[in-house]
Amino acid sequence: MKVDKKKLAICIAIPVVVGAVAGLLTRNSMEIFKVLEKPPLAPPGWLFPVVWTILYILMGISSYLIVDSKVSPDVSIDALKIYIYQLAVNFMWPIFFFIFEWYLFSFVWLILLWVLVFIMIRKFYEISKPAAYLNIPYLIWITFAAYLNLGIWILN
Repeated sequence: MKVDKKKLAICIAIPVVVGAVAGLLTRNSMEIFKVLEKPPLAPPGWLFPVVWTILYILMGISSYLIVDSKVSPDVSIDALKIYIYQLAVNFMWPIFFFIFEWYLFSFVWLILLWVLVFIMIRKFYEISKPAAYLNIPYLIWITFAAYLNLGIWILN
């Protein structure tokens, strides 16, 4: 399989830029996170941007596998629509959580994100198993984030 480096770079850049913009909009988020009561297993604040950067790169690679697949455009476009929807929902979560401090709403929003990512993984699996597998860490992280979000809502 020949890799189209330009297309791969664009596919990786899209989620990384989305995450970076969300990070810029919520740049004081770790200061807020420090003062919140957190549930057990809450990681240190520095870990979040590291994990999210890795997850965004994995998302980008997986989307490249779908974009570059040999399936009919209708099938790949359908999967990529879900990818874009989940990316938009992902983008809004830190705004709801850190800027508006809507902890319960943010938890419900994460459940929506979890469902969209699950659907995306299933759609990606029909096209490219590796593309689907690359998003499993993302689904696990969102599950953990939901636990943290719910705990923060309960404790604060």
